[in-house]
Amino acid sequence: MASVARPLTLADLAVPRSNALTDALLVIAASLVTAAAAQVEIRLPWTPVPITGQTFAVLLSGTVLGARRAFLGQCLYLLEGALGLPFFAGGAAGVAKLLGPTGGYLIAFPFAAAMTGAFAEHALDRTPVRMFLIMIAGSVVIFGLGLGQLSRFLPGSSLLASGLLPFVPGDLIKAALAAAVFPATWKLVNRLGGRA
Repeated sequence: MASVARPLTLADLAVPRSNALTDALLVIAASLVTAAAAQVEIRLPWTPVPITGQTFAVLLSGTVLGARRAFLGQCLYLLEGALGLPFFAGGAAGVAKLLGPTGGYLIAFPFAAAMTGAFAEHALDRTPVRMFLIMIAGSVVIFGLGLGQLSRFLPGSSLLASGLLPFVPGDLIKAALAAAVFPATWKLVNRLGGRA
């Protein structure tokens, strides 16, 4: 019985014969892109949770790299920040950030990236609706763990206003953007004769 080839991610198309070195470089790149996105920060006066570009980088790392490499990339990102590199939101660093009010969001990053990556590996990033849903599912993971830890620091009455509601419009915009770009990229790849 012939085996069915695993659907490729965009990284697999760009680097079709990956090896340990290229995988390591992609993992490092994912951590650095997430760190760069974390520096795009908007502070809101009523919440310790800032608006950043991190979540977009996290979820896209999954869909671009696949589950395993994206998971490792986000674990590396957390390790880099925990060890003192100014990689967390606004240049923050240290283990205290992982234990503080926003730590749950950060700890969710590897899991959200792995989930979006697993969906992409099953070719679910090829249509706008599915790509949109992949991004929303990844956001649900981040918000779920984030709100869980934030609830230790804030009263329940202000939890949603502080840790969820201000971020929903931005996440919907990011999901819509990814839903427009990813399927279009796959269509272009198919037109140019790439594997999909």
